[in-house]
Amino acid sequence: MMYGISQLAYLVASALFIFALHWMNTPSTARKGVYAGVAGTAIAVVVTWADPAVIHHWWIVLAIVAGFVVGIPLAMVPLTAVPQRTALSHAFGGLAAGLVGTAEYYLWLLEGPEHLTTFRMVAIIAEIILGYLTFTGSLMAAGKLQEVKWVPQRPVTYPLQNLSNLSLFGVALALAVALTLHPTARWAPALFGAIIVLALLFGVLLIIPIGGADMPTVIAILNSYAGLSAVAMGFVLDNKLLITAGALDGSSGLILAIIMCKAMNRSFTNVLFGAFGQVRQAADEGGERKVYKSETVEGAAQVLEQASFVVIIPGYGMAVAQAQHKVRELYDQLKKRGITVKFAIHPVAGRMPGHMNVLLAEADIPYTDLVEMDEINPDMPQVDVALVVGANDVVNPAARTDKNSPIYGMPIIDADKARSVFAIKRSKNPGFAGIDNELYFADRTWMLFGDAKAVIGELVKQLAGGSGMH
Repeated sequence: MMYGISQLAYLVASALFIFALHWMNTPSTARKGVYAGVAGTAIAVVVTWADPAVIHHWWIVLAIVAGFVVGIPLAMVPLTAVPQRTALSHAFGGLAAGLVGTAEYYLWLLEGPEHLTTFRMVAIIAEIILGYLTFTGSLMAAGKLQEVKWVPQRPVTYPLQNLSNLSLFGVALALAVALTLHPTARWAPALFGAIIVLALLFGVLLIIPIGGADMPTVIAILNSYAGLSAVAMGFVLDNKLLITAGALDGSSGLILAIIMCKAMNRSFTNVLFGAFGQVRQAADEGGERKVYKSETVEGAAQVLEQASFVVIIPGYGMAVAQAQHKVRELYDQLKKRGITVKFAIHPVAGRMPGHMNVLLAEADIPYTDLVEMDEINPDMPQVDVALVVGANDVVNPAARTDKNSPIYGMPIIDADKARSVFAIKRSKNPGFAGIDNELYFADRTWMLFGDAKAVIGELVKQLAGGSGMH
């Protein structure tokens, strides 16, 4: 009876996880998706806890309390820190899978060799390799995104790097085969420990050659690894819900990574081994130095007031400045004047998929005015003003014209085709790709240097009191 109830509850939890992913497809149902995911997880925990085989209840209570102690502060981080918070979540998931696999191996080793079947050993090894490399890899990704001093944001490369990494992984697989064939040998526990160490090391070496520009894609790939480790954990524990949830997690992470690679016109192998994001020094010898054209806030406000169609293109600079609420005020001021305002969202703007959507939703900007890149680009030649708020590589025309550029072929928002462009930027530093943005030197582009929140706040003041500015 209890088994039937638990399996039915697992089926309901699985359905909730599927609905959670489905509802995450659009901003209007995303909140519902979060609730479905939380409900599914709660059902899974309660049903598993109610299993008669579970007897050490205080350990579970302790684990839940520890989860709340860590989880609540993590939920309170600013939206700019959500990407690294997500990476940390993947790290915890990978560590959990790795620790469960480790515990199960030593438990079955003590109980007798008949428990360590070939199938179980394959599942355990897959679980620990994927789990532990996800753990250290996600920690490195979080460190790069947080710009921790001891984790370099730019790619760290050295001769024969890819060959040495693949060789290391090959050694781990060779040890795994030996352990699978002889799981109870006297030297087997030492071999098991060596595989764990190699997996932890491989996670670090896999991420350090990848630059900050690719961290959103890397997070999606690590999410996929965490899901696959959960699948392996489900096979180890004979838990159908873990297999289902892990498969959903792994496949969705893989699909997301594919979508992001497509948005950047790059392949998986290029992301993982391309060392993208190194700063390129501008050539000084004999070259003509490019010059920005600056504009005052007053001048920009006058142009905006005369426009009939304005497209705002947000980027990570908006997130850093926490300028989304000021952007909403600017949106309101422009709409009051009967100006059509749209927000052009690039698939990889910010540091994780949907980063800009989340920020703009926080400021209650209507979903109907958020337009994806493919939809807005045909309209850009009719746009009076393109206002770039902290975006960089995703509006760089070099992606279309410069075959030597590291972002060549990457689909961009065609901001340069608008009649006028105002670009808000904190400094003259390049974006993640480490290259100058050709848009900023174009004839129809004017720069508004400064903190995005402050600059947009001044624009709002000018428009609010600007009835006599015609």
